[in-house]
Amino acid sequence: MCEGWAGVAGTPRPGLLRRSRYVQSRVQRGTDRVSLACLTLRLCSSAGTTPDALVSGRPIMGRLAVLLALALAALLAPGAGAPVGRKGTRNKLLLVSFDGFRWNYDQDVHTPNLDAMALDGVKARYMTPAFVTMTSPCHFTLVTGKYIENHGVVHNMFYNTTSKVKLPYHATLGVQQWWDNGSLPIWITAQKQGLRTGSFFYPGGNVTYQGLAVTLSRKEGALHNYKDEVEWKANIDTVMKWFTEEGLDLVTLYFGEPDSTGHKYGPESQQRKDMVMQVDRTVGYLRDSIRRSGLEDSLNLIVTSDHGMSTVNKTAQDLVEFHKFPNFTFKDIEFELLDYGPNGMLLPKEGMLEKVYEAIKDAHPKLHVYKKESFPASLHYARNPRITPLLMYSDPGYVIHGRVNVQFNNGEHGFHNDVMDMKTIFRAVGPNFKRGLEVEPFESVHVYELMCKLLGIVPEANDGLLSTLLPMIQETSNRPVSTPPPTLQGTSSRTASTPAGSALLPSGQPPLVMGMLVAVILLAKVA
Repeated sequence: MCEGWAGVAGTPRPGLLRRSRYVQSRVQRGTDRVSLACLTLRLCSSAGTTPDALVSGRPIMGRLAVLLALALAALLAPGAGAPVGRKGTRNKLLLVSFDGFRWNYDQDVHTPNLDAMALDGVKARYMTPAFVTMTSPCHFTLVTGKYIENHGVVHNMFYNTTSKVKLPYHATLGVQQWWDNGSLPIWITAQKQGLRTGSFFYPGGNVTYQGLAVTLSRKEGALHNYKDEVEWKANIDTVMKWFTEEGLDLVTLYFGEPDSTGHKYGPESQQRKDMVMQVDRTVGYLRDSIRRSGLEDSLNLIVTSDHGMSTVNKTAQDLVEFHKFPNFTFKDIEFELLDYGPNGMLLPKEGMLEKVYEAIKDAHPKLHVYKKESFPASLHYARNPRITPLLMYSDPGYVIHGRVNVQFNNGEHGFHNDVMDMKTIFRAVGPNFKRGLEVEPFESVHVYELMCKLLGIVPEANDGLLSTLLPMIQETSNRPVSTPPPTLQGTSSRTASTPAGSALLPSGQPPLVMGMLVAVILLAKVA
């Protein structure tokens, strides 16, 4: 830390040398900010002024030189939102999600394009999604860097416990108040910092946040055909034009498969395997399109998913059926959200909480029921006002039936994110990614920080750590193809190898030193 900063007369005004982060800022993530503050204090001290006086408007000898020195130091200091592209250029970013792509779907099917992507870039053994392992909540974690209890999109369905309104998944995609509840996704953050962004079918990308809309967006229809491979290619063509003709810097692209097929036929079915081969062909078409569009040297590509898929157990004598639980009656319930895979919420009527809890807590050996305040904190889910007093999830293979049995899927997700069937994929390739690198598993909450680093933007407050995924990024963007770096082991969650805010330098002096030298020279000229 820089001693004396707190003792400077006055307090720097809002926005001066400050980045919008959590107050605690995690010391390992704040090294560059502290260094820049120290440099500012020393420069101002040398000029006989203070940071507060600098922005106060009071006459200061050599004030112009001081301002120039500070500006140069800030520009050259590590981090400060600097992109990792060559010579200060900003590379573009495409985030692609294939819904419901389980971590090992490429192991029982020939996937030459996904394999080539791993050889040319980075592959994770698997990625752990946030809980609850549903489509909208997990996708929003990717673009906010927040656990679900912190970003507030707690379910695929919009619901209101007072009005009793419940909307299905597709209708919820257009409900602005469900998404815009205090967390800014990366599209809006990037736009506020001068970038142009796009969302193609990505959950949450078709509503406004704090009155701001994504630059370009497409929303899927309620009866959208997820399986149409011809349309998939057309969508990719559109996204390429967004980059080359519309000048977008960031695009998120969503495909509803292999999730839809996994639900209908099951994750072990031949239909699912066929769909994974279609996904792989699409990855090949996507990478070819990037090359044809002249973006190979300026576009970073991330391919990932929201969650995995597990086979549903349909043995009649072993179902989780609320309408058959002894000592339980729906007459005691004010609001219910059941019949949605392995997850459920209940709002008992006034005075009925204990009665309902006692009736259902041990009603089925595969059902885990919690009071909101007792829900496992490690899942980062229950501490949100949208969560009801009672919530539950079932073991892998079991879904929760409410008043009647209405769930007939052969595959399902929503289970505990520790379950291997819920793990998903992560691949990345592009000018800023290392080649032939396989990393250890990590949580999806960290992807947001990585994307902000690639785009050179200052992140919003979030739950991720850049240090977890920073080793994926190569120090220069011109590494010889014939000499891929060695495989990195041990890049698991919460481990750091490089200060999270530091810029990646091709060579030469550290930028902080360069900034200080320039500042000293300028100050000497007006001394």
